[in-house]
Amino acid sequence: MLTPIIDGICRAEGPRLLAGLIRRVGDFELAEDAMQDAFAKALEVWPAQGLPAAPAAWLTTVARRRAIDLLRRRAAGPLYSDEPPDMAAPEGDDAAGADTQAWSIEDDRLRLVFTCCHPAIAQPAQIALALRTLCGLSTREIARAFLEPEPTTAQRLVRAKRKILDARIPYEVPSRELLPERLSTVLGVVYLVFNEGYASTDGDGLVRTDLCSEAIRLGRLLVELLPEEPEAQGLLALMLLHDARRASRIDAAGALVPLEEQDRSRWQQDAIAEGVATLEAALRRRRRGPYQLQAAIAALHAQAEQADATDWEQIAALYAGLLHEQPGPVVELNAAVALAMARGPEQGLAWIDRLDRDGELSAYHLLPAARADLLRRLGRLSEAALSYRAALALVRSPAERLYLERRLTACTAGRGPAGASRQSP
Repeated sequence: MLTPIIDGICRAEGPRLLAGLIRRVGDFELAEDAMQDAFAKALEVWPAQGLPAAPAAWLTTVARRRAIDLLRRRAAGPLYSDEPPDMAAPEGDDAAGADTQAWSIEDDRLRLVFTCCHPAIAQPAQIALALRTLCGLSTREIARAFLEPEPTTAQRLVRAKRKILDARIPYEVPSRELLPERLSTVLGVVYLVFNEGYASTDGDGLVRTDLCSEAIRLGRLLVELLPEEPEAQGLLALMLLHDARRASRIDAAGALVPLEEQDRSRWQQDAIAEGVATLEAALRRRRRGPYQLQAAIAALHAQAEQADATDWEQIAALYAGLLHEQPGPVVELNAAVALAMARGPEQGLAWIDRLDRDGELSAYHLLPAARADLLRRLGRLSEAALSYRAALALVRSPAERLYLERRLTACTAGRGPAGASRQSP
């Protein structure tokens, strides 16, 4: 059966091809329609004729031809010209000023990130559009991430695309003067792409390697673009340090393996070394930020030879700094777990209970999961089982669900192994 192979190719290549097509036609909606038609054509033709030698090139050619057809059918024509764009023109043929050429990076997906993050677009719409175009998520999947009805998400996406057209937002990396107003959002979107790959909101697998690799690639481009910006370096370091653990996060049955139980011999030491070096370069600039703090936490985990050698006191202190820089209930939850690991489960449980009463994380499965693990550590197995059930009612990832089910089974059987385990990003 070719269909799963075709689906895999479309999923892996789709965002990259879409970014290039958007640059050429200047219209998100039209580019998406053309790509969807190309995918549909592949499903029709490839099973009968076999896979082409270069599937991505085949899809690009079909999508470009379809885009030309769609442009010709529109009475108003394309946005900036009365003629269809030259779809056969080579990459990098855009006219640009000498100053822009001197400092900009010619990368369609980086341009797409900056376009999605234009300040004229509302932040929730920026995130939704990035998930759609850079991650290739469906409207249904994005709605699940936002915990909102699918029609609401669909309207959000339509408004964002219309805003880009109506405001004639350029598809480009902005000039140096305009970077500050978009930088924090751009970094956030790149990390969002990484997180979607590292802990996928949908699908059978926990990890989407293509998205993790793409986010790291974009992170490298941002560091190249902004070599003096420590937060860009901090983000790259953070992604490298997390990604270094990828091979050890899922067991043979497809269940999540918590950080303390991972086989550290499978961690990628070259990625850890690069992440630590990148973080140290950022810290030398003495302009602390949230990504540097998170990378410092990840570095402490990555450099501990054994789980029981982890410097939880320092991690708890770093979370306190992160909470000051980036206050929010999810950061508080992580800080509570770090405090529990450093000074005993009771203090962490008290903090988690306060967060639960506030209600902001009522739909977040990691809150009851964290409480369950701390209760299990204390030997309060019946209470732990209740919290595991609460987490199972909220979790979506099959890998995390299997992990929680195992913990629940152990608690109901009266088994409470020594040592807390927690889910870590």
